[in-house]
Amino acid sequence: MNKVAKNDHMVAGLDIGTTKVACVIGVTGPEDLSIVGVGVALNPGMRQGTVVNIEATAESIRKAREEAELMSGLNLSSVWLGIGGMHIESFDSTGMVAIRNKEVSEEDIHRVIEAAKAVAIPADRYVLHVLPKDYKIDGQEGISDPIGMTGVRLETSVYIITGNASAVQNAIKCTEKAGLKVKGLVLQQLASALSVISKDEKDLSCSVIDMGGGTCDMVSFVQGSVTHTAVIPVGGNNFTHDVAMGLRTTQNSAEVLKKKFGCALTDMVSPDESIEVETVGGRKSRNLPRRELCEVIEARAEETLRLIRSEIADAGLTSKLGSGLILTGGGSLLPGLVEIGDFILDIPVRRGAPDKVGGLSDVVCCASFASAVGLVLYGVEQEKQQMKKQSVKVKAETKSGAGISEFKEKLKNYFSSVF
Repeated sequence: MNKVAKNDHMVAGLDIGTTKVACVIGVTGPEDLSIVGVGVALNPGMRQGTVVNIEATAESIRKAREEAELMSGLNLSSVWLGIGGMHIESFDSTGMVAIRNKEVSEEDIHRVIEAAKAVAIPADRYVLHVLPKDYKIDGQEGISDPIGMTGVRLETSVYIITGNASAVQNAIKCTEKAGLKVKGLVLQQLASALSVISKDEKDLSCSVIDMGGGTCDMVSFVQGSVTHTAVIPVGGNNFTHDVAMGLRTTQNSAEVLKKKFGCALTDMVSPDESIEVETVGGRKSRNLPRRELCEVIEARAEETLRLIRSEIADAGLTSKLGSGLILTGGGSLLPGLVEIGDFILDIPVRRGAPDKVGGLSDVVCCASFASAVGLVLYGVEQEKQQMKKQSVKVKAETKSGAGISEFKEKLKNYFSSVF
């Protein structure tokens, strides 16, 4: 297989969803990020974001990986793994430290975040993210970047996101069984948000709903910071099941009908249109008005959107979402969903798709790839920060008396481990 160009760096994201596994490979050049490989495989081994069959999930990951490698011509060894599902829980915490040397440094930021993390977390919970919301210096609130500021006391408010330790370990185990090393774990809806919303939308406050096969995963931003996450136990599979029951057809046929003829707003469909519906047990197919299919889907869409509205209201965010709601994920592709969302939620609603990458952008510019592309974007940013910290550390050690040869050896070892 081909190797990454000398000045390029490969980053991959793995989204293990309830209905499919998506693997996306990106290459960072001197200027931008290009998507060079995409792999998708059906996944029968998950239920509502949680692994229920390790072998089946590992096989799906293997297929998606092979497809992405074949498309890119690259050999994939490690990925940034998305974690989601009903087991995700989040809470707020605060921390306070004395500022050393009277001026806030990176070390002070690290110490105050560690202080905020020092809370009692049950042994069965795994910390995925500790996200700073804002900082306070000597009582002065609303500081987003305190580096270089003068003061005596530094405080921070953070949002801690945790997952069930067993569910997280099972996802990692499936990935490793497929021959991939996990570089880091990322909350799936956070990854989706990174790929579909702009900085202005985050600053104005918004919520992102990743509508998957088993769940609707929500993350909300207020003034640029994550302040709320939630998981609503309804997804695309519920729509399919309703169609199968309402039209008395098979699950496979219901899925095809939903994708091909489905619409969440019956008024958008002509009364004269008809569709052919396969029946159960080998009976003769029937012709039904398309509106019957759409009425079933509309009822489920209304219920789902009302659950989302209730979650937003319970979190006290209804009046704060200046940028409204962004729907993404495979479930959001249903025609009419945005229009009915505008009516039920009474806030601006739009459909979001990844638009911040080059290369195979026409392939991944679809809501169903939001999480996988977001994982790549998150990985790129994290690895840049790691390189920066390593560079600063090596320079500091060189300054303090470490020899040039030791400096070169550290750099060589680091970059060989990354690339």
